[in-house]
This record gives sequence, structure tokens and C-alpha cells, in this order.
Amino acid sequence: QVQVVESGGGLVQPGGSLRLSCQVSGSIFGISFMEWYRQIPGNERELVAAISSDGRINAADSVKGRFTASRGKVAHTVFLQMNSLKPEDTAVYFCNVHLSNSRSYWGQGIQVTVSS
Repeated sequence: QVQVVESGGGLVQPGGSLRLSCQVSGSIFGISFMEWYRQIPGNERELVAAISSDGRINAADSVKGRFTASRGKVAHTVFLQMNSLKPEDTAVYFCNVHLSNSRSYWGQGIQVTVSS
């Protein structure tokens, strides 16, 4: 089946940077678009950024100018570059993959903690 794995999370001080990776493997016919979500403690899961198969990129207002999503050089890989991190960015971050058949697959989520 399809497997979605995030990596690159961890602990960083305010103002620091992290780069998250999302690698997709398995029975993939085609990917329509991929998304990054996050769930801040006490809040609902929210959309952070999205990348379409034709290169369209969008980011939420809360992270625009600080976070940048991009496609990897190898197939089925996306990144989320996070700069100028703030304590309020602390959350579990998820990669969600939407295939051409309209089915979606979630990664397990990775913890990002911004603290001094």
C-alpha cells in the first residue's frame, strides 16, 4: 500500500530553523497534491501549506514569509523549510498525500518543539 513518512522534526530555539521531509512510497499511480498540516496543543489540526503536482504552492497566513514548501529532486518527496520559528509553532506536523484516485494518506506525524 502507500506509506507516508515524515522526518526532520525535533527541538529548536526561537528564531531557529528546521526542514521537514515527507517521503511517499508504495503503490502510487500518481499524486495530485501534498499538504502539510499541524496540530498545536489544545487546537484542531490546521493546514499549513500545500503543493500541487503542477507546482502550485500555497501557505497559511500564519506562516507565510517564514515557512516554504518545495518539491524534492527525487520522486514523491516534499519539504517544509521552517525559518524564524516561534514558540507558538510548537505542534505535531503531518504530511497528507492526495493521490490521483482522490484517496488520501496521512503520515504518522512528527513533533516540532520551539523553546529556549
